[in-house]
Amino acid sequence: MLINAKHADIGKIKTACLVLSVAEGGKLDALGKALDAACQGALSKLLKRGDLAGKPGQTLLLPGLEGCKAERLLLVGTGKEKTLNDRTLRKLASSVLAVLKTLGAKDALITLGELTVSGRDSYGKARLISETLLQSLYVFDRFKSSKADAPTLKQITLFCADKAELAAVERGVAHAQAIAHGAAFTRDLGNLPGNLCHPTFMAEQALQLGKDFPSLKIEVLTEKELKKLGMGAFMAVAQGSEQPPRLVVMHYQGGKKDDAPYALVGKGITFDTGGISLKPGAAMDEMKYDMCGAASVLGTFRALAELELPINVVGLLACAENMPSGHATRPGDIVTSMSGQTVEILNTDAEGRLVLCDTLTYAERFKPKAVIDIATLTGACIVALGSNVSGLMGNNDGLVKQILKAGEFADDRAWQLPLFEEYQEQLDSPFADMANIGGPKAGTITAGCFLARYTKAYHWAHLDIAGTAWVSGGKDKGATGRPVPMLTQYLLDRAAEAKA
Repeated sequence: MLINAKHADIGKIKTACLVLSVAEGGKLDALGKALDAACQGALSKLLKRGDLAGKPGQTLLLPGLEGCKAERLLLVGTGKEKTLNDRTLRKLASSVLAVLKTLGAKDALITLGELTVSGRDSYGKARLISETLLQSLYVFDRFKSSKADAPTLKQITLFCADKAELAAVERGVAHAQAIAHGAAFTRDLGNLPGNLCHPTFMAEQALQLGKDFPSLKIEVLTEKELKKLGMGAFMAVAQGSEQPPRLVVMHYQGGKKDDAPYALVGKGITFDTGGISLKPGAAMDEMKYDMCGAASVLGTFRALAELELPINVVGLLACAENMPSGHATRPGDIVTSMSGQTVEILNTDAEGRLVLCDTLTYAERFKPKAVIDIATLTGACIVALGSNVSGLMGNNDGLVKQILKAGEFADDRAWQLPLFEEYQEQLDSPFADMANIGGPKAGTITAGCFLARYTKAYHWAHLDIAGTAWVSGGKDKGATGRPVPMLTQYLLDRAAEAKA
């Protein structure tokens, strides 16, 4: 669906459906009053009947009014508050789209961008509205015999009352579309079953992305090359599966040739049985989502290439399948990582940190400005933070603050957890340099502590997206596309710094 922006006289715009906000008590804002005047008071007369209380998200569909060029008028309640928050704005946009999808209207004009929203200017409101609309249109029916009907709605226009703000609104729409495209790509990958989406498939998707966007250069390292690099931890995860591992290296060169890149590292366990430390059977089907870290890097690169940001970025996808077999790693096995540090594998289901530690060591060769790894790493993160925010740790306060700020603006938030030195003691092993788990306490933090031992050469942050990358259980389960909005905003912020 196409989203654009337009400035014009509200009463003279031709559209199949005009969406107008109404505050609680049937109160019209300046835009509504202007339309009411054009309709000779017909709108205010209708509201006096009390059919719309104006509660947030409440809607009322009306036929076109004389004096207005719109064929239909959709009223949406905004509540009592004069200043809204991000959550309410998203609720309004979702409520509007739910009605629009049921109509025969091919286009609609939405005026929600004229509302006052805390912390958001015209650009920020346009972007959040557009992202919400596009995300709500996402459908994954690739394997359904009966496909969803194509929506009648083909175009939505965001109304801009102030002509001086039109360029900002258009920029917000363009950024939202790039982010939505990236998030949809991530969701598609996360929703694919493990028999199709395996490490080789992930590499193929990256290569195809490189063909679609010439600004991306893709390199794929095979099993033989991983062994040659000494990635013993990575290979310990992959060796139980018949699917060969892949390390995908993605280059985006939008900045100056000698500018150090930012690096995004994604965990890509395309299916996680737990290995010999086998997971319970219930809900194991959801372990196809264990590659959402890598998928979010792919989605972010999709957005990055579309936005053509003036920075350099490296993406590393650590792709493997964790299976039990006669070749699988046993609990108690000791392996040597690429860094030379040895690891006693006490639990083969703590495999994500093993593919990541070698990949984080590999990232050193790019001399990055900063590295962010993204992983569905620990169930403990869901226990601690639920599914609303991602867990965040890092070895540099400045980097952590940048990510928190990006998540706040993108409405894709994270919450910082500590990496105090005391937690490192839980990883002590009598036989190796460290164990790969730290016991039942602070599981998310000790996983971060493990990764921190491989990231001392650069500024690093770790995003645990176990709770935010997908919706679990029931008919609505599926990948969410997070944290593509947060990561893209982080890169937008760095690009803005580069221009300054």
